[in-house]
Amino acid sequence: MQRRQGRVNAGLLLLLYQISQVGLQNIPSVTLAVLVLNIFFFLNPVRPLHEVCISVNEGFYRQNWQRLLLSPVHHADDWHLYYNMISMLWKGIMLERKLKSVWFAYIIAVFSVLIGVVYMALEFMLVKILNDPSYEMNCAVGFSGVLFALKVLNNHYNPGRVSSVLGLQISSKYACWVELVAIHLISPGTSFAGHLAGILVGLMYTMGPLKKIMKACAVYFPFNFTDYYYRYPDYQNTTPRNYYDYTGGLTEEEQLERAVLNSLNERGKVSIIILKRQQMRQCCV
Repeated sequence: MQRRQGRVNAGLLLLLYQISQVGLQNIPSVTLAVLVLNIFFFLNPVRPLHEVCISVNEGFYRQNWQRLLLSPVHHADDWHLYYNMISMLWKGIMLERKLKSVWFAYIIAVFSVLIGVVYMALEFMLVKILNDPSYEMNCAVGFSGVLFALKVLNNHYNPGRVSSVLGLQISSKYACWVELVAIHLISPGTSFAGHLAGILVGLMYTMGPLKKIMKACAVYFPFNFTDYYYRYPDYQNTTPRNYYDYTGGLTEEEQLERAVLNSLNERGKVSIIILKRQQMRQCCV
């Protein structure tokens, strides 16, 4: 789980390029803060990855609860960061405009911690069901669990859409489940339990009691969530941006597929950036 050393962080450079193409003024405040936070911890990790990842052994038995906060904002390498943050950029723009900034920040904070708890519960269940203690040692890191939860929310608030998953047209209602299985089959090294935890937390919010519990807890905060709205000058009245401008013409599902394929190969050459730019120019012609 150690990062590769001595190479150019092409994924990070491409991420910064894509953010510049969107324009900072078009990125809502909380979404931008999440991007900055993840980039900051990638460049300045609090500890090595094996000391921030979350597992049953570290989080529950050793009670290293700070890992619930640290694991989502640390990434294995620059491409792990890139694909997670590109997905966050798209989802954040959509959801923060819908839910408003303060509530969206509240969701991100609660989801980040709760997904770690659900992840440990799932791994603990696997230990008991399969009688295999190795699951206690599985250590997860990255923001993808939160992204799966946000995908459930986005599909909930924007029903009826169709997503492309590995070339198959899938109703968005089921797309996250198909992606969960597809990613695990293509790259078994990914955290199936971590992604599943994100879906379950998203369903707990949209179909379960989590949203009501969060609203009940919100009364104890020194401000009223309903009084906060993010406002950007003329943002609501401008022509909506084509989000393909910063995804290189790829759908969100295609980006996930590309992320898995990239994770299986040696990466890091600066020429990747040039190729990506050429693809974006071609898709816009």
